Amino acid sequence: MVWGPSGFANGIGLEELMVRHTRSMIWVGNFVLLLLLVGCGSPSTPSQTNPVPITPLALSPTPTTSPSPVLSSADWTTYHYDNSRAGYLANEPDPQKLTRAWSTRLDGAVYAEPLVVGGRVLVATEGDSLYSLDAHTGQVQWHTNVGRPVPLSQLPCGNIDPLGITGTPVYDPGTGLVFAVAEVSGPAHVLVGVDVNTGQVKVRRSVDTAGMEPAPHQQRAALALSGGMVYIAFGGLYGDCGNYHGRVVASRTDGQGPLLTYQVPTTREGGIWATPGPVVDAAGDLYVSVGNGEATSGDWDHSDSVLRLSPALHLQDGFAPRQWQQENAADADLGSLGPMLLPGGLVYINGKSGLGYLLHADNLGGVGGQALVKPVCTAFGGAALVGSVLFVPCTDGLQQVQVGPGVNLTLGWQASSQVTGSPVVGGHTVYSLDPAGTLYALDIDSGNVRTTVSVGATSRFATPTLYQGRVFVGTLTGVVAITAS
Repeated sequence: MVWGPSGFANGIGLEELMVRHTRSMIWVGNFVLLLLLVGCGSPSTPSQTNPVPITPLALSPTPTTSPSPVLSSADWTTYHYDNSRAGYLANEPDPQKLTRAWSTRLDGAVYAEPLVVGGRVLVATEGDSLYSLDAHTGQVQWHTNVGRPVPLSQLPCGNIDPLGITGTPVYDPGTGLVFAVAEVSGPAHVLVGVDVNTGQVKVRRSVDTAGMEPAPHQQRAALALSGGMVYIAFGGLYGDCGNYHGRVVASRTDGQGPLLTYQVPTTREGGIWATPGPVVDAAGDLYVSVGNGEATSGDWDHSDSVLRLSPALHLQDGFAPRQWQQENAADADLGSLGPMLLPGGLVYINGKSGLGYLLHADNLGGVGGQALVKPVCTAFGGAALVGSVLFVPCTDGLQQVQVGPGVNLTLGWQASSQVTGSPVVGGHTVYSLDPAGTLYALDIDSGNVRTTVSVGATSRFATPTLYQGRVFVGTLTGVVAITAS
């Protein structure tokens, strides 16, 4: 994998201390809670051999826990809205003008896509913090720090400094928890589940599995939630240094029980790092794209691929281009874009080679077994989908691609070359960013620019979030809210 220059304890269930009779006893209870978080150890399990240093948590004072918000169709609970990663809301307004509503500075850069739940904008930072902001005003409702981020000087390579929470979190309405993976000093990777109302940490566990060297692994892909499990994909750092292996790890949402793991069977590399993370179908199977592996000859090592995994993370099926060995050698793999599930049982994938592929979801085809291959573009990030029309984040400009009729791809309009960000769609408007930090609103049918607004510097893989006429964008200093009118 190659990123662009700006790309960048087994868990314990914490019982709340319910001493609420006087103001002084509240502060005593909070002090005891902090002592427990610092001092608790964790029993080892066969899937965990790297103990995680539990760092003090900076918990803001919070009110008594209230019931979890009732989700509406407008709530954006995961990367690109839902497990299909389509990034589409039909009932959003089509703007004639984009206006900055508010901007909130946070304790680190925001590489993850903001989420919105019950009027709360949920944001993760490279400062290893999670925030809840009022969607209308940007006011901080709670702020929870879950560890010390890792300075770049303590990593074998990379380009995010410091390295904290990078992958997009996921919200679980069943538990009312926001799940994120933080890279903390050690280094180590820790899954946390934070109460959406209060910011209190309810789940905390290591997700570094047996034989895994934490330092060269990076958790860049968005988390996925399905069947009471949180799925976490790992790749490597910018520079492809060290002994890392692409893998998917799964934890129960209560933080208990053994971790499930799938590791790409390559000698090294094969990162699963595309920002959308796993795509989950109606049966609970996961589709992931895999980057280049070390092998450039011999039998296929399941690198440069699309893989289908069962909910228990057993390999079910896979696809690789016929020229996977050459693509590994040239770093021209499929791992830079997340797969998209399409109508008619098809899957679309497109990577660094410039080729777009259609696959059969129930039979991915193995090596060279695609249903169709066609030149499209070099693509990075996450696409959007409306019906059978794709919007692909190409390095030479956002590309509209019509799928069908049947097994067919037809190229439609292409945006200006600077509009390369991972898109989302609201109503009849496609939203995408350029490297300079300009948000574009494009007509879905023609690609014409409706309007633009500056949001400030963003990471290469920044993607907007839509909610009730607002657009939220994570930047290198915090989050910006834009009103579409």
